[in-house]
Amino acid sequence: MELSPQQREELLKTLKTRFEKNKDFHQEIKWELVQKKLEANPEKLWSLNEMELTGGEPDVVGYNDITGEYAFFDCSLESPKGRRSICYDREALESRKEHKPKTSAIDLAHEMGIEILTETEYRELQKLGTFDTKTSSWVKTPDHIRKLGGAVFCDRRYDTVFLYHNGADSYYGVRGFRGSLLI
Repeated sequence: MELSPQQREELLKTLKTRFEKNKDFHQEIKWELVQKKLEANPEKLWSLNEMELTGGEPDVVGYNDITGEYAFFDCSLESPKGRRSICYDREALESRKEHKPKTSAIDLAHEMGIEILTETEYRELQKLGTFDTKTSSWVKTPDHIRKLGGAVFCDRRYDTVFLYHNGADSYYGVRGFRGSLLI
């Protein structure tokens, strides 16, 4: 999918404003270089727009010197509002007998063209600020846990980042997921 010129311009303006507001997230990175990379990757701009539309407030959180990629994470204070009340993955969704949520975290991330944060990435995000003090976010679950029916999520309580477990088929109004996108 591709954005219209007006959508692209609006998104770039929003991202630039957020980039300038959150300078501590990316002290050594220049916006002009990020924008050039974004303009050369319209499919990634579409994914960033999806992150924005679902309440993620994506922002640059790093740069990889080896790959030349910028990392964008969802930086909304709470788990993105448009991505809550979902179970972990398709298998979990299909295993529910009743009261199925609309989708799953893994399916929605795939549709958006993004990756769900890993526990390590989630903890890195928490070094940039205070996130998920009232909500929680599914994180990439290790295969050995998922094979046993579980999934993991994180949040921040008591000024500490916690990792928890739950059945992968569970879902709550305050649990969503945060995504990442490399450009």
